[in-house]
Amino acid sequence: MKVLFVTSEAQPFAASGGLADVSGSLPQALRRRLIGTRIVMPLYDEIPQNLKDEMRFITSLSVPVAWRRQYCGVFEARWGGVIYYFLDNQYYFKRSGLYGHYDDAERFAFFSRAVLEMLPFIDFKPDIIHCNDWQTALVPTYYSLFYGQNQWYQGIKTIFTIHNIQYQGKYGTELYEEVVGIPQHQRSVLDWDGCINFMKGAIETANRVTTVSPSYAWEIRDPWFSHGLDPILNARSWKLCGILNGIDTDSYNPETDIQIYNNFSVDDLSGKAENKRKLQERLSLEQNPDVPIIAMVTRLVSHKGLDLVKAALDQMMREEYIQFVILGSGDWEYESFFQSMQDRYPGRLCACHGFIPELSRKIYAGADMFLMPSKAEPCGLSQMIALRYGTIPIVREVGGLRDSIQDSANGDGNGFTFKNYDAMDMLGAVRRAIAGYWQRDGWNVLVKRAMTWDLSWNRSAGDYINLYKTVINE
Repeated sequence: MKVLFVTSEAQPFAASGGLADVSGSLPQALRRRLIGTRIVMPLYDEIPQNLKDEMRFITSLSVPVAWRRQYCGVFEARWGGVIYYFLDNQYYFKRSGLYGHYDDAERFAFFSRAVLEMLPFIDFKPDIIHCNDWQTALVPTYYSLFYGQNQWYQGIKTIFTIHNIQYQGKYGTELYEEVVGIPQHQRSVLDWDGCINFMKGAIETANRVTTVSPSYAWEIRDPWFSHGLDPILNARSWKLCGILNGIDTDSYNPETDIQIYNNFSVDDLSGKAENKRKLQERLSLEQNPDVPIIAMVTRLVSHKGLDLVKAALDQMMREEYIQFVILGSGDWEYESFFQSMQDRYPGRLCACHGFIPELSRKIYAGADMFLMPSKAEPCGLSQMIALRYGTIPIVREVGGLRDSIQDSANGDGNGFTFKNYDAMDMLGAVRRAIAGYWQRDGWNVLVKRAMTWDLSWNRSAGDYINLYKTVINE
């Protein structure tokens, strides 16, 4: 079985979020299962030069973009035994930042078309083309409209994964002639709510549509979560399923992680206590090994549940013997709120602005609890990383949080959960976690159970392979 994994970002080459972690880890797990997986992504200017130096030029080709043609260079590299292809066009990709440019629609229309155009040139005909999020959503659409009947391309199946339905690739219909290049009589594939919608086209044309957790697959059929796509998802529900993401357990390993203060293991937790001490020291928190630290590492945006935190944090800090740490950046409203709370509770609360990868690792390793009260969460990786480092998640039962965290009230879960999007419900879960923390023997059992929870890609890779086989045999 041969799979081409199409993505707009992948570790270790270029990353802006969780998609890069998935794109870097899932193909590796598939390769270990003897699946011939290759990855293709844009050749961004931001890829580190030492990684560019390892690439070799394969070929160049001319790619149709609506009424014109554009140059595309194809480069190849190997990382962890997986072959990566990089599609080069300096006009589109020699820029600062991966996304957020005025012509993103054209950039990723070019990329999607180039993916299909390059296949005969690299002598690799995949059984499955696995696309991810709106930036690659035109691949199954272009394949269905322009390539599927071509003899060389016949038999290829397409799978499209929705990592976050909020970002759909919505543009004005004037881009049909200038950018997308789809004839008038075929435009209904992309038409949605008076716009061009790249994701809608993929839902229509892909052989299967997946999400990054089982719960998210049925949540996005509800208008509350779907951002307007629930009618088409319900109409195509037969092709929709969810597979829970994993994490790279080799990278996130407290026994070997060089970015934390002290390594530790499930058999020797003394290093975790030392991580806590040094984290308190670095963040100017009171040096106290007994006080529980509740942490968040998150983007400061509303769908991460920060409205609940705003409503309950002052009461939490006044009534409970805790320390609170948050690392992130985003909306000014939340940045200024957490800065004011740091001023109000010096030595007990620390708000760190920005995203600092090495500090995030130290927070995962040094905190006692990890709070994720999300309004929506397609999968979430932070709660899995926290488990790996023995930091107990407190989460709302939504999306991938529901699928990965089980409440420990019955004695066999791995965290603390609450259902309603309500500040008092969240506060109740926090208080249960704090009460559990003071039962030291039971807490240590919970920490060890969390650290040994199966978070690897092995389970998920098996689910994807079964899906691939089903689609190929149809």
